[in-house]
Amino acid sequence: MLLPRLGVNVDHVATVRQARHALYPDPVIAAGLCELAGASQITVHLREDRRHIQDRDLLLLRKTVQTKLNLEMAATPEMLRTAFEVRPDTVTLVPERRQEVTTEGGLDVIGQKDALKRFIAELVQADIHVALFVDPSVEQVQQSARVGAHAVELHTGRFCEASAIGRAAKEVRAEEHRRLVDAAKTAIKVKLACYAGHGIHYDNVADIASITEIEELNIGHSIIARAILVGIERAVREMAELAREARRAALLEKRT
Repeated sequence: MLLPRLGVNVDHVATVRQARHALYPDPVIAAGLCELAGASQITVHLREDRRHIQDRDLLLLRKTVQTKLNLEMAATPEMLRTAFEVRPDTVTLVPERRQEVTTEGGLDVIGQKDALKRFIAELVQADIHVALFVDPSVEQVQQSARVGAHAVELHTGRFCEASAIGRAAKEVRAEEHRRLVDAAKTAIKVKLACYAGHGIHYDNVADIASITEIEELNIGHSIIARAILVGIERAVREMAELAREARRAALLEKRT
């Protein structure tokens, strides 16, 4: 993959709206602006408690998104019915707990292999591309292939948050980066597409984008936060260019 695709998660646009239960800002309009700025995909997470994205948003996004629509969701009967109705281009299965502020970790594919295999089979039968959001574990990636997924999205949170860990941050970052590289290489070996997301921001995106096996980045909070200051189109363009520059440099280094 020459350059990584950028998927923009517009959940936090809806978070601002829901803080006042207003009609604005509208994540559907934000999604269109992201696409105009070069986003290759729009990502939303429809949660059980509807804390940000609403069913109305998802239905309108399906009608208006011109690139690809990626629906993050839990593996529940309600969400399966939603996926069948909306027909997103990709469903990314994620763990979900009501108490969490944001998704805290990857799916335990190994521990839930039988249930996930049945759930994924229904999505595949409906011709929906399925990704699993997993921790950067070789074993979890291998099991993702066995249960029938098309792709894995590697949870980059621990790597991205390592700067807050303290004196051992450098060692933690190095170890977490190695785990991401190993998991990404494993994904390619078992014929899964490899994506990455969670906690990626403007200061660390180059580290993730330089892993050449990763073909897609899904980024939300940092882009929407920057958009408040510089506008959403500029925020998206800047992130996309940082990712492209890092990928070009990594590919050039591989050739030399």
